[in-house]
Amino acid sequence: MPEISMFYGIRVTMYYDDHNPPHFHAEYNGNKIIVDIIKGKVIKGGFPSRQLKLILAWAIIHQDELMQNWELAKDGKLLNRINPLI
Repeated sequence: MPEISMFYGIRVTMYYDDHNPPHFHAEYNGNKIIVDIIKGKVIKGGFPSRQLKLILAWAIIHQDELMQNWELAKDGKLLNRINPLI
């Protein structure tokens, strides 16, 4: 599961053999979520409020890059790093 970004203690990853809808995984301090890339909403799991706001804002900013990585993952290709929130 390649790490595609890391910021404020939030680790963002994507699996190569994942299912639709297009999504990514995020982990913070033992909390895990799955976020729908297109809808910008949590599919599963939970984060503390502050970290949830950060990851959802990041997902909206980088939606195109996330979708590009989703397509690369489906094709089994190397994923691109995505800039963190700063």
